[in-house]
Amino acid sequence: MSGKPNADSLKDVEVVREPAGPASADEKKIVPAREVLPSQLPIVPVNNRPVFPKMTVPIVIDDDNLKKLLADAVKDQNKFVGLLLKKETKDSEKPEAASPANLYSVGVAAEILQMAQAGPGGPIQVLLGVMERIKVVCFIRDAPYLVAKVKCLYETEMAANAELKAYSISVIQSIKELVKLDPLHKAELGIFLSHSNLSDPGRLADFAAALTTAGAKDLQDVLETLSIRARLAKVLVLLHKEIDVSKIQMQINKQIEEKLSRQQREFFLREQLKAIKKELGLAKEDRETEVERFQKRIEKLALTDEARERIAEELDKLKLLEPSSPEFNVTRNYLDWLTVLPWGVFTKDSYDIAKAARILDHDHYGLADVKERILEFLSVGIMKGNIAGSILCFVGPPGVGKTSVGQSIARSVGRNFFRFSLGGIRDEAEIKGHRRTYIGALPGKFIQTMKVCRSANPVIMLDEIDKINASYQGDPASALLEVLDPEQNKDFLDHYFDVRFDLSNVLFICTANTLDTIPRPLLDRMEVIKLPGYIQQEKTQIARRHLIPKQLKAHGLSREQFNITPRALREMIDGYAREPGVRGLENHLKKIMRRSVKQIVQKKTRASRVDVKDLEALLGRRIFTEDVYAGKRVPGVVMGLAWTTLGGDTLYVEATSVRADKPGFKQTGQLGGVMVESAEIAYTYVRSLLEGDAKAREFFEKRLIHLHVPAGATPKDGPSAGITMAVALYSLALGIPARGNMAMTGELTLTGQVMPIGGVKEKTIAAKRAGVARLIFPDANCGDFEEVPARIKKGLTLHFVKTFPEAAAICFPEPARDPASKGPRGVLRRPLRTRV
Repeated sequence: MSGKPNADSLKDVEVVREPAGPASADEKKIVPAREVLPSQLPIVPVNNRPVFPKMTVPIVIDDDNLKKLLADAVKDQNKFVGLLLKKETKDSEKPEAASPANLYSVGVAAEILQMAQAGPGGPIQVLLGVMERIKVVCFIRDAPYLVAKVKCLYETEMAANAELKAYSISVIQSIKELVKLDPLHKAELGIFLSHSNLSDPGRLADFAAALTTAGAKDLQDVLETLSIRARLAKVLVLLHKEIDVSKIQMQINKQIEEKLSRQQREFFLREQLKAIKKELGLAKEDRETEVERFQKRIEKLALTDEARERIAEELDKLKLLEPSSPEFNVTRNYLDWLTVLPWGVFTKDSYDIAKAARILDHDHYGLADVKERILEFLSVGIMKGNIAGSILCFVGPPGVGKTSVGQSIARSVGRNFFRFSLGGIRDEAEIKGHRRTYIGALPGKFIQTMKVCRSANPVIMLDEIDKINASYQGDPASALLEVLDPEQNKDFLDHYFDVRFDLSNVLFICTANTLDTIPRPLLDRMEVIKLPGYIQQEKTQIARRHLIPKQLKAHGLSREQFNITPRALREMIDGYAREPGVRGLENHLKKIMRRSVKQIVQKKTRASRVDVKDLEALLGRRIFTEDVYAGKRVPGVVMGLAWTTLGGDTLYVEATSVRADKPGFKQTGQLGGVMVESAEIAYTYVRSLLEGDAKAREFFEKRLIHLHVPAGATPKDGPSAGITMAVALYSLALGIPARGNMAMTGELTLTGQVMPIGGVKEKTIAAKRAGVARLIFPDANCGDFEEVPARIKKGLTLHFVKTFPEAAAICFPEPARDPASKGPRGVLRRPLRTRV
């Protein structure tokens, strides 16, 4: 490398250095040869902070190119390098490689004093003795490492004067103040004083700058300042900023220490107080307190022998455990559950049947048959002296009052009431609890319920029992078999509890929307009471007696401020709330009352009166439109009756035909497999029935028959539409419309027999709600019709048929072509079972 001095030739030579500017001969300085720097230096980039002259600094080199730089320097006996600060980049996460563009031009020259490598290929630790400031003239190499042509920047020699002395004293005082605030700087100050003195203002300024935590730009600015006076002024500013930061830091530390010392002091005082109370006998250990608490609970309970033995074992274990032990908390929690349950604690039952009837009548309108079944059940309990042993199950569509009936039963017998929903439960542990080996284990829902009710004979309502799901975690429905069996629940064993608890005195009431999804073994343990739904007259009375007063109170209205006319209420029920329950009706009443409250609050009116003409503006378009076939009789169109999980409903079966080269039969309307088979049976039977009629036979042979059940977006299935489809096809083939204002249901066989169906009560209510006057049912369902309340049967004409020809005789009373005259099959004219 050109311009590089020979270290051996300069080893013992003294060189005369001329000061900057004119000077006399006696001002020449003698400097050691090793301080004569070469004009070209390899460059080592430094990060974060610049390095100041006259200091010894250690650095770690991990870059391979810089390792080669150090190796070359040692090899050539040139132990001088230049240290330049890298400029800050915007993306600090991706630092750029050192280049002439991202390095400051002013840095320092340093001599390699010591060098050591931590193993082959490891980083190199270098101890550098920093010498003078340098400035890069130009870079003459950039690979494999940077080499630059430099010139030394010597400080301007300044004669001592008062201003410079004042600056120096200010810097010294600031350093002293900083050392008081942060004692860590005391060691650095001691090292500095051991190698220099405070009389050199230039070195004092460099040391003071290095002492601060200022930013890289501020420190680089100090490094580039050659004037000692200007450098001292800038350093003073940095020192004052550092002092301010140290004061704030000291204040924060003081606050934290005060808080910690206060907490520690309180802790020690509490421990001392605890020890003093223990010596004086004024206080006991946590373990003794817990044991006494559990023993006091036991004195008030009528424990079984098994429970008493288990509690005694756990108390003995608790006495031997240290409160700090994890097992202590587990045992304490278990004992807490064992002693908090109502062992032998019962509420006194009310055996007043008249009171029970009054409560049921007050809380619910209608449901006479349901109330009668409940009163019969309570009467048996009164006769036995214990209302337990049976499990009631209320089945019906949403909003018919299943939950509220259960609450009324609890009120009538004077027992505590607790309800929890089984809908969506997938884990068996929800019923029978978790085993105590698990962290966070808890008893099952029934043991938790007994704790909340604080009596061993509450009324527990299991809501939505038809919506339990099985999963890989177990089958909750199977776990309920033990709970709901009067022969087994007297020894109910919870996994967490691990002690038998008697649930036989509990009155269980279940609710469900349908029985189809309840497992048969579970259903056999229940006494099913069906709540089919309400007709319009009943809904009107329920709204007047219960819903409107309840919502008036909820909305802060008085009867003078809100009024809905009877005609508007009936129209709301018929056009907006035809569902079997009253939940939809209640929601519509809420909507109307909210709008009325808004008008009253805005002072647009003092009172609100709702009439029929106001409903569309308040509730929107009518949801349930008028019957499209009302007052019309169309061949091939017949009304049927259906059962759904939401109650009964009416639907039409439509049949039409088109001329085709190839005869056939198709069905539409999202029909299920069973319903498709019913349609095919009806088609085959009607064709065989009319086989003797030449005109009808020609009709089937030359036309494609299409049967459709409207509301195509709703899936439909079931066998009860058999005679409805057959009557529709029979009407289409003969070209005669069926009797108007009539509906029917029944399963049809291939020989024309009408089989019994289910949901008679729900279907009758649906027909009554739709205003149908004449119904056809299978003869085998005559007994089921006896269960339908008289208020629903009023005004209905019922026909019970055994065969399809009997149904056809009712549907087509007008004189018509009689296929019986041309063959053995035809419409039979015999007396029918009819009720009015």
